[in-house]
Amino acid sequence: MSENFDPKVTTIAETDSYAVWSAEEPDGETTYNLELNNVTIHMFEEEYAEFLELVKKLK
Repeated sequence: MSENFDPKVTTIAETDSYAVWSAEEPDGETTYNLELNNVTIHMFEEEYAEFLELVKKLK
């Protein structure tokens, strides 16, 4: 039996230089990834939720 270990990737938002996408990992964990030009930041769900709270405070 062959198992598929590729994560399910979903683009959340993107511009010409930036992107935010999530990946459903084989272990059931969802990771969030921020691509900022040549830097990529990987976050677990709890970290991403805290990051969103931080961004809301910028407004």
